[in-house]
Amino acid sequence: MNVTHLECSLTGERYNAGRPHNLSAAGKPLLVRYDLDAVARQISRETLAGRAADMWKWRELLPLPEGAEPVSLGEPVTPILDLRETARRAGARSLLVKDEGRLPTGSFKARGLAMAVSMARHFGITRMALPTNGNAGAALAAYGARAGMETLVICPAETPEINVRETAAYGATVWVADGQIDECGRLVREGAAEGRWFDCSTLKEPYRIEGKKVMGLELAEQLGWRLPDAIFYPTGGGTGLIGMWKAFDELEAAGLIGPERPRMYAIQAAGCAPMVRAFEAGEEFAERWEGAATVATGIRVPAAVGDFLILRAVRESGGAAIAVEEEAIVAGVEDVARDDGMLLCPEGGAVVAGWRKALDRGLVGKDEQVLLFNCANGNKYPLPDRSRRLTLASARADQLWRREFSGAGKGKPRRFDPAGFPYFWSEDLKYSFKIAPWAPESSPIAGTKSRFPGMILWKSRWIVARLGGDSNKSRAPRVSRLWPRARSGCESPATISTG
Repeated sequence: MNVTHLECSLTGERYNAGRPHNLSAAGKPLLVRYDLDAVARQISRETLAGRAADMWKWRELLPLPEGAEPVSLGEPVTPILDLRETARRAGARSLLVKDEGRLPTGSFKARGLAMAVSMARHFGITRMALPTNGNAGAALAAYGARAGMETLVICPAETPEINVRETAAYGATVWVADGQIDECGRLVREGAAEGRWFDCSTLKEPYRIEGKKVMGLELAEQLGWRLPDAIFYPTGGGTGLIGMWKAFDELEAAGLIGPERPRMYAIQAAGCAPMVRAFEAGEEFAERWEGAATVATGIRVPAAVGDFLILRAVRESGGAAIAVEEEAIVAGVEDVARDDGMLLCPEGGAVVAGWRKALDRGLVGKDEQVLLFNCANGNKYPLPDRSRRLTLASARADQLWRREFSGAGKGKPRRFDPAGFPYFWSEDLKYSFKIAPWAPESSPIAGTKSRFPGMILWKSRWIVARLGGDSNKSRAPRVSRLWPRARSGCESPATISTG
């Protein structure tokens, strides 16, 4: 192992890497530091080329001690694909996308949680918890199950149903809550402070970023040890963007690449864009974004503890933070699926929209090599039903193929439902986004008719109390009630008393 110490990302204060940590004394993320001279002696392009094509081939630049077995579900090198038709329609030479949806649990969260759970097991931790907008919770639950750990996950009510069900299927204790992800994180933080579990929230422990940085290590090797001109990354908590920026410095110190760096573009939804606002205002830190709402739930993060690290990487690279509208996000998903046969997640649609916006603003050239990140499998998200119903007894073959579906481009699929909302939003989800950011009284929380029918899930639980905002509306639930002593399976939704 080449780890020398942990370092506060704000103050530079050093910490012992031989025991578990959360944030530094300054309340900021800790970064793992390595003896990079030793790394340079141990690895070369040739040695790396001869290893198995998985995440763990980079072991000299990872924190897991020598001899410690990683908790793995077979994390492959994810492919880089050329979106030829999408690029052609924009007049660009090429457009590359790294498809992280090929990883276990179908998202790039597998990288960070594989590393965090591996280190937690090494330190003897048996219980882990985090707040999630979906994919991180599923990854924690899966890797926790693999490691024989207990896991607890709290997710906002707008979290896609498949993510909640998937997380519960891996055996995690799952709570569906009436607040944003940072508000859910408050309960996780309180429980960790009481010693109930270890908090592995985004950037609140040092090792998820080490797993996520492998994206940067991989793409360098995949592109012949030459980095692209620009990288577009969907940015919520920003772990991957920060991790890749760190990875490029480590690769250079190890003698594997030169000093050239890509411009980093942090893409956010216009409905939740704290980094964009801070970037445009020239601020070092980003204020919390109130009323966050976007179809791209993975980047619906109102406040990020690593905000200054995201902004630092963007500015040092000469990149930018860009906000995109909901219609453009949905268009990105639809267009790439139709034109290039790849189903992006909504966050992937956001980076396509961000690239198009950057092209229009002259921030990137049409001849530049641009790499986008698709962070999850598009099949994990709600899709519109555009199928048609057929009565076979009266059907004729000449009625089946209409010109609007012939590929002639005449009938572009509608991007909005009749109410004017992007198709990803169901009637229930539209209510939660547009009218109330927390569960209304006429929901299963109150034991009456649900406006969130898909959220009553096997092994999931509802939190009654609103997690933030007006303290007169409700009182916070007790942390001690979140982890029941008996794992009964919870055939019906559980509630927490606010009294």
